[in-house]
Parts: sequence; C-alpha cells; structure tokens
Amino acid sequence: MNKKITEKLRKRTIKSFMDILVLAELKKGKSMSGYDVISFIHEKFGMLVSSGTIYSLLYSLERDGVIEGTWDKRKRVYILTEQGEQDMRVITNANGEIHNLLRKIMSPSQS
Repeated sequence: MNKKITEKLRKRTIKSFMDILVLAELKKGKSMSGYDVISFIHEKFGMLVSSGTIYSLLYSLERDGVIEGTWDKRKRVYILTEQGEQDMRVITNANGEIHNLLRKIMSPSQS
C-alpha cells in the first residue's frame, strides 16, 4: 500500500515538473524532438508519458517563448531560447525555496 501511494506521488511530481525537466535537458545544449522527450522521461524515470501530453507541453513552452521549434526533415526539434535560459537561471536559483516549500507541505502541521 505504501509503495503504491509513493509511486502515485512520484508520478504526480514528475508530471507537475515536466516543463522544468524538459527545459533542464534542453539547457544541456542539445535539441530534442517530442519523441526524444518521451524517451528521456522513460529512461530517466521509468515512466511512459503520452505523446499528446508531451506535444501539448512543447507547444505551450513554444508559445511562452522559452523554447523554439524548427523542422528537421520530418520531425520538429526544439532548443532553449534566451528567455528559456533566463527562466532556467531563475528556477535554479529558486531551488532552495522549492525544497523548503515541499518540506513544509510534507511536514505535519504545527498548531
């Protein structure tokens, strides 16, 4: 039962931070297609994500100006934009705040 709850929470967390996972991977300087993103998440976290979820996320990130997509033969590949680089710097600097927030959420309430 505990393992089932933990796995459900892990999947929820991955889905919630999927945009940051994609941006962090693109920050390494390589371009990625939607298929590459699906493969990356599966290899790193053992979780299969639907193509609809990934392409919706990629289109949203592109609309927000943090990634840019171009056609490479028959597939669309994405790179991080300057805005995406700036956003990743902010996210990286907020790492401690995110940890503290999660700690507060998970700790028993203090009355």
